[in-house]
Amino acid sequence: MADDGLRIKSILDKGRKEAEERDAERRAKEAGIAYINLATQPVETDALELIPEEEARAAQVATIEKKADRVVLVVFDPTASLVKKITEDLEKRGLKLKTFVVSLSSLNRAWEFYRYVIAKAAPITGRINIDKERIEGLKERLTTLKKVREEINAFDFRKYPTAQILEIVLAGALASRASDIHFESAEKSAKLRYRIDGDLHDVMDDLLKPIYGHLVSRIKLLSNLKLNVRDEAQDGRFTIGFGNKEIELRIAIAPSEFGEVIVMRVLDPDAINLSMQDLGLRKDDLEIVEGELKKPNGLILNTGPTGSGKTTTLYAFLKDKSSPEVKIITIEDPIEYHVIGIEQTQVNPEANYTFANGLRSLMRQDPDVILIGEIRDKETAEIAIQAALTGHLVFSTVHANQAAGALPRLVDLGVKPTSIGPALNLIIAQRLVKRLCGNCKVKSKLDSEIKNKFEKYIKSLPERVDRNDYKEIDVYEPKGCEKCRSAGYKGRVGIYELLMVTKEIEQLMSKGGGELEIVEYAMKQGMVTMQQDGVLKVIGGLTTLDEVEKVTGPINF
Repeated sequence: MADDGLRIKSILDKGRKEAEERDAERRAKEAGIAYINLATQPVETDALELIPEEEARAAQVATIEKKADRVVLVVFDPTASLVKKITEDLEKRGLKLKTFVVSLSSLNRAWEFYRYVIAKAAPITGRINIDKERIEGLKERLTTLKKVREEINAFDFRKYPTAQILEIVLAGALASRASDIHFESAEKSAKLRYRIDGDLHDVMDDLLKPIYGHLVSRIKLLSNLKLNVRDEAQDGRFTIGFGNKEIELRIAIAPSEFGEVIVMRVLDPDAINLSMQDLGLRKDDLEIVEGELKKPNGLILNTGPTGSGKTTTLYAFLKDKSSPEVKIITIEDPIEYHVIGIEQTQVNPEANYTFANGLRSLMRQDPDVILIGEIRDKETAEIAIQAALTGHLVFSTVHANQAAGALPRLVDLGVKPTSIGPALNLIIAQRLVKRLCGNCKVKSKLDSEIKNKFEKYIKSLPERVDRNDYKEIDVYEPKGCEKCRSAGYKGRVGIYELLMVTKEIEQLMSKGGGELEIVEYAMKQGMVTMQQDGVLKVIGGLTTLDEVEKVTGPINF
């Protein structure tokens, strides 16, 4: 009986909350303002600090997100006089507001986060404000990893706080274009490494343990992690702000034999600020992608391992589709890059907001374009396919080694082959290879035999590859200079494989065709493989054969 009572109470509570959200949606529509449900939205404590808790509760408002001078304000009644006063006060402070109408339940959830604002020590705000001139000065000095090491070794720990050595580490990472910062604790010292263009580089391996201990504490404080927990993994994040730019750092701390180890993922918004032309797609591949993006519905999948550039590619697609007339919603795990003009949500298993449940909820928000961070299970896959079949353009990723591998992967998840074909428009597989430094690369001397091999290779490619672009076979080697820090490479470029799901491939799938059969048929239809695209980028002087072979295997000319 007690269980029945709890079940009835749960049903009633759920019905009350749904009615409350419907009422908020109605009020938002009447006011001509967007509606949002904070059950699926992160709340930033730094943003909450813009309005004192007492004032926020009195006016029934909250500021839940702040990026530079842009602030998200949520309100219960946008016509209330107190709301208008708070809005005017925020705008006078130079802030640009994006306002949403919410329910009281949503506001109560946001106000709960004020306890974290009060609990934080005054100097710890989760945001490091670095003067733009100061960090630019540091970046100009730290032109090599050796200079980063020298700057740290020359630092006077008796005169300056640990915060300043962390700034040196961060400035060195930004100057080096590092994607990750690694701290690894050893028995008597600690090691600092940067991941640059996919490879780890040692900065120093003799960082004193007492200094490292202070750095760990500082990073934990900034990330709002527990200082006294040393035998459990902890995850957090904080933001570096300078000028109008904000760079987020995602922190992962784990115990090890000789102390805690840290990986700091550097999330520079410039990394995803790429246009379609910047991705490195060949002219014929770009035409295919642009054609698919013009379609009003369908599913576009991107495959590849972690760190292969999938997120960057999908955000370029979102940027291409972004306009005032198009509603774009994402569900990610986690939100890595915040993009203005796009509604982003983050999975929250504790609140039962999974990819599947979140996607089902997003479908009721009337989106035109949906980005799903990853398809991991049957339920998510089926809802994504249903969305693609009912007038939505859907982008997502699955784990597969090549484009054709995405099809059996969906089948393995439990999706019917007959459902996949009609919904799926395009599958992309990609990898990243290091780009030759344009300042110091040296043209290779090719003998006639090797040149003939390249010429035959080009002739064997599908007809859609424009041979006129590869009349001159120019292959280059890395040399090294100041601009590329003597590496010979600077940045990375994508190599791609595009599989268009045609009726013939649909039929092949429905008959139970395997990955190899699909690859063979796709190549007969004119698919260019990742390795072939890589070789064309070698001929175009963008990368080297060694780099292509690292990610695609030996090349058979």
